[in-house]
Amino acid sequence: MSRPRPERVAVQVRDVWHARTRIRGVAQRTPLLRDAGPGVGQTATAASVPVWIKDETVQPTGSFKVRGAANAVLALDPDVRDRGVVAVSTGNHGRAVAYVSRQAGTHAEVFVSQRVPAGKLAALRNEGATVHVHGDSQDEAEQAARAFADERGAALIPPFDHPDVIAGQGTIGLELLEDLPDLATLIVPVSGGGLIVGTALAVRSSTPGVRIVGVSMTEGAVMHASLRAGRPTAMPEADTLADSLQGGLGADNAYTFAMVRELVDDLVLVTEEALAEAMRYAFVTHRRILEGGGAAALAALRSGVVRATGPTVVVASGANVETETYARILLAADDAALGEP
Repeated sequence: MSRPRPERVAVQVRDVWHARTRIRGVAQRTPLLRDAGPGVGQTATAASVPVWIKDETVQPTGSFKVRGAANAVLALDPDVRDRGVVAVSTGNHGRAVAYVSRQAGTHAEVFVSQRVPAGKLAALRNEGATVHVHGDSQDEAEQAARAFADERGAALIPPFDHPDVIAGQGTIGLELLEDLPDLATLIVPVSGGGLIVGTALAVRSSTPGVRIVGVSMTEGAVMHASLRAGRPTAMPEADTLADSLQGGLGADNAYTFAMVRELVDDLVLVTEEALAEAMRYAFVTHRRILEGGGAAALAALRSGVVRATGPTVVVASGANVETETYARILLAADDAALGEP
């Protein structure tokens, strides 16, 4: 069933404040890490601009997704929630929904595509979710999830295009306003857009002049393609380190596409090489493990695709990378340093 398209932004700043109260005790307030490392090709002036990393990897499920999941699940009427909840995910959202559902005394059914890595499937099951693998894309998994939810009378918690999910992600913005009131540039990974629009909504409520830049990978960047087309656009998923940023917007996208156009100043793309470099840098410099999608904002700054202007925050959105993938990236750097082929 298609949802009506709103004529204006449907999520309000007050929804983000309500979300903050609702998710307290489930999602954590996360730290800002000062980053002193200049990006590749930055001028001395740009390198001297203060940069912080908003570290969402310390959340109980390893990514920011627990914020939106907690707000959406806990906002359900208890009788609806008790029937169980359904999610469609590339891994992180489903894990967050499963975690929150267990905390709330209910059960999660999570639908994923065959492209979701094995480690993320294992993490879903470890959180108590029943995992359903359908199709070769998130769009196909979503169709199966919607049919399942309709059949069971269960609540479907979308990964991004839902007002409660957006408001939950927006609590990051409230924390930034408190911790860094002179914020000038905010750089955020983008997939379906829930993270960036929620955060932007909160930040712009107090500091409307903040420059907000979204970052996606060069392979399969659906929001980027959709903005260029002027409407939500489907495209095939591709192999990428930023697997958590894969997936379509949905032809009936009711919130995030319009809100990105309204609230985001620019959306840029980073290469696989830039993602890998940022993942290595985060480990060597900050001892933080970042998945490819989680490193996208840092990669944009370090590669020079985005220049810091004034106090800058990059959102490190997740840590849930496959062990083998991460080891390969770190070993590749060691081999390059030794001059090995």
